Amino acid sequence: MELRWFGHSAFEITTDENVKILIDPFISNNPKCQVPVEDLNPDLICVTHGHLDHFGDTMEISNSKSVPVVANHEIALYLSKQGIDNVSINIGGAIDFRGIKITMLEARHSSDLDFVEEVIPGGSAGSFLITLLDGTRILHCGDTGLFRDMELIIGEIYKPDIVLVPIGDKFTMGPFEGALATRWFSPKVAIPMHYGTFPAIEQDPSVFSNFVAQLNPNIDVAILNPGEYFKYDPSQYSD
Repeated sequence: MELRWFGHSAFEITTDENVKILIDPFISNNPKCQVPVEDLNPDLICVTHGHLDHFGDTMEISNSKSVPVVANHEIALYLSKQGIDNVSINIGGAIDFRGIKITMLEARHSSDLDFVEEVIPGGSAGSFLITLLDGTRILHCGDTGLFRDMELIIGEIYKPDIVLVPIGDKFTMGPFEGALATRWFSPKVAIPMHYGTFPAIEQDPSVFSNFVAQLNPNIDVAILNPGEYFKYDPSQYSD
């Protein structure tokens, strides 16, 4: 399996079976992304919440590539009105996509659709736990602040292997809070995201990495540049 980061919170997961899942596709207006929207060929799109810097190019990609969008109920209703193929989900629920289990979990953030002329309700923000056919569990945290169920529910029950963690501060957790959340999740690998896209969320990811090393040195941190890949081999992280 490999992950590709496009900057901000936009990732593409490519499974060993060559299924491509695109998460929060903020592409064309993302100043850190050098990949044209036209080059993306996902099999599925997942949207964590309704803000433009996460919803991004969802409708254009879905329309042009004829792929469904997984989103919370309110965003799914909006997509239906636009004629976009979608799958409605909500926090605590899961769907199956070609044998891949996609579970929506909690995030602490707002979610209104802020890219329409009059802002409309976008339901609750969420995160996605994606469980691959080989059992690998990837948690995309979405935008979130720190909350205790990161450890008590997500860490203890869902046990993610890889976590994609926002560290930009101001709108989400900062580097320390992101590192504390990482310790609570107790994954094998953490990848920082949602930083450096705009001046307001400029961060040094090595600060996050250092905090993680202090809190739990057994967790690997992979710092990516936009456009880079991270390849994951579960056998390298066997218990």
